[in-house]
Amino acid sequence: MTKAGLPQHLQDLHPLLQERVLAAVRAAMRGQGRSLSGGQGHGLTLGVETAVATFTSGAELGPTLAVFAELGRTEYREGHRVDALRSILTVGAQTFWAALVERPGPVPPAELYVIAAALFGYVDALAGAAAEGYLDEQRDAAHDWAQVRRRLITLLVQPDPPADAALHAAAEAARWPLPAQLCAVSVEGTDAEHLARAAGGGAIATVIDGATRLLRPAASTLDRALAGRRAAVGPLVPLREARRSYRISRKALELQQASRLPDGVADCDEHLVALLLSWEPGVADRLADRALAPLAALSPASRRPLAQTLHAWLRAQGQVIPAARALHTHPQTVRYRLRRLRDLFGDALDDPDERLALQLALQASTIRSAR
Repeated sequence: MTKAGLPQHLQDLHPLLQERVLAAVRAAMRGQGRSLSGGQGHGLTLGVETAVATFTSGAELGPTLAVFAELGRTEYREGHRVDALRSILTVGAQTFWAALVERPGPVPPAELYVIAAALFGYVDALAGAAAEGYLDEQRDAAHDWAQVRRRLITLLVQPDPPADAALHAAAEAARWPLPAQLCAVSVEGTDAEHLARAAGGGAIATVIDGATRLLRPAASTLDRALAGRRAAVGPLVPLREARRSYRISRKALELQQASRLPDGVADCDEHLVALLLSWEPGVADRLADRALAPLAALSPASRRPLAQTLHAWLRAQGQVIPAARALHTHPQTVRYRLRRLRDLFGDALDDPDERLALQLALQASTIRSAR
């Protein structure tokens, strides 16, 4: 008996069994439309020879499992299904068994039982090794593909985009045709591949700093695709300005996460003032402190209604009636407060630049209060 507990005379049948199994496997390959002369044909020939030799001799299984794991990897690289190789293995096992039981001379039933149990367990082990190799190659390919896309996105959004040749090479490797224009989308979550598929429109994605960054050739609505997520859609820009769209969407998502912009899918173009006032930490606060300094000496009870009135009046372009309507108060109350505001601000209320600064400062002050 061999180490595997199989009859010793199996070794004598090795040439016959190998010839029969090899012929059956080649026929099965032709039936699947495979090449018998290519890398996979040579690989399967080696697999059959190794598998038959190992089984009939009772040799260690490790090297043969390694051969079939590599065959599984080749299956994936050549675009075959994971079960295609198993079907060929099944054909090989059936042929092996048929050649064994049809040979001249009776085979004692006890030997047949031992061989049958070992053979089918052996084929399962080989199929398992092939499946594991297939899945390993699939994971490696997915990782490599993600790395290629990440490199392209990083090149597009870095401060100094590379020369055209490098950019086109990276895009070709990622199989992503470079569009004339694109928009960047920042999405809460790190499932980049899933989000790219959901966004559609030729989107590619990667994870940068804990959030998914999508690049998309079109800025069509994403509300349905990204439902239930915080997401910020940057402006549509020329390809070479991808970084600008990326930085705007990135900042907008940060404001969403800080509850300073609405949840859901935010169109950055609709929140440019909030983005401008939040862009550089401290600048908007400095503007508010400087422009609204005349109100600083007042008590909170006096300062609040005057600031609200000033904001409403500026938004109403200096008209009292619309300002009163926005404040839900009497026009005469607005006129009274405006007299006090003129005492505090003087000619600044008539200067266009100062009025713009005041309106931005009041908006910034509102944001600061909410924060």
